[in-house]
Amino acid sequence: MEKFLPLEHIEKLRTLITTAQNIVLTCHVSPDGDAIGAMLAMKNFLERKGKQVLAVVPNIYPDFLKWLPGACDICIYEKNEEVLLPKLTCADLFFFLDFNGLNRMSTLAEPVMENTNAVRVLVDHHLNPELNSCHLMFSYAEMSSTCELLYHLLVELEGEDNLTHDEAVCIYTGMMTDTGGFTYNSNRSSVYYIIAKLLEKGIDKDKIYRNVFYDYSADRFRLLGFMLYVKMDILPEYNAVLLSLTREEQKRFSHKKGDTEGFVNMPLQIRGTRLSIFLRENTEQDNIRVSLRSVDDFPCNQMAAEFFNGGGHLNASGGQLECSLDEALEIARKAVRKYAPLLRGNKIS
Repeated sequence: MEKFLPLEHIEKLRTLITTAQNIVLTCHVSPDGDAIGAMLAMKNFLERKGKQVLAVVPNIYPDFLKWLPGACDICIYEKNEEVLLPKLTCADLFFFLDFNGLNRMSTLAEPVMENTNAVRVLVDHHLNPELNSCHLMFSYAEMSSTCELLYHLLVELEGEDNLTHDEAVCIYTGMMTDTGGFTYNSNRSSVYYIIAKLLEKGIDKDKIYRNVFYDYSADRFRLLGFMLYVKMDILPEYNAVLLSLTREEQKRFSHKKGDTEGFVNMPLQIRGTRLSIFLRENTEQDNIRVSLRSVDDFPCNQMAAEFFNGGGHLNASGGQLECSLDEALEIARKAVRKYAPLLRGNKIS
């Protein structure tokens, strides 16, 4: 496997880990499989080195990730600020995993950044990192996931043979979820080399897939049917689909964190569809969560930045809007009209 991480950065990281005693791992708000997988794999690795490690997420994460090894030790900052704040204050090393800007940490950003004595290390695969305050950055947008990047990082630090079964499970889960089961952003041969090496650790990839994608409630399936039959707005003239969901509709179907995971991908199965946009009223804050997915060369990240205060990857991006759902839908339609030439396979003039 080709080595691409600078040796001087690896050696600096090795020194930071060796000298640190209290290490905190953080990730972005509304953590997904890649964020949680990276945190838990890194936590296991550091604890094997005898370090005191705190894994803290800004808010709750989906139930379908709670089976991961070590997930029971993850702390949720929201509503536990008084307990966790002293632990953040005494940390001497922070790892920022799977995000590229402080705004992605929500209320966790302020207490983390107020600890000026701690060293901050970024490990991420998103474009255009805005964390200039980090002392060391491993930022590689060509990676399929942060977990893929973390695999390279751990191998450089310790070698392939020392990677544990639990670390392999967490890394595979992150890679799998961030590529939609290896259906996008996963054409490089090195992705499958890593999968092969993870399988050698004895992971059961079929069971991991079932744990993530085949473990939903009956209410979630009813919600999916409602979304596809009632709330899906197909725009055939633009090769695009809009999905939307109100707070009241979420309440009607007993929505839990993670229940709408993957919904935005489903319209891409419709013949000719190049773009899917999902707008959901946030149940935790007064805003609209936006998810975008595309196929081929349609730039979700460009649309997300221009219309939805967001960004991400070419075929998978997100953002948020501070407005009503009706206003958000109109913004989405405006975005689709603006990008009509690209959605039809032409260049925007």
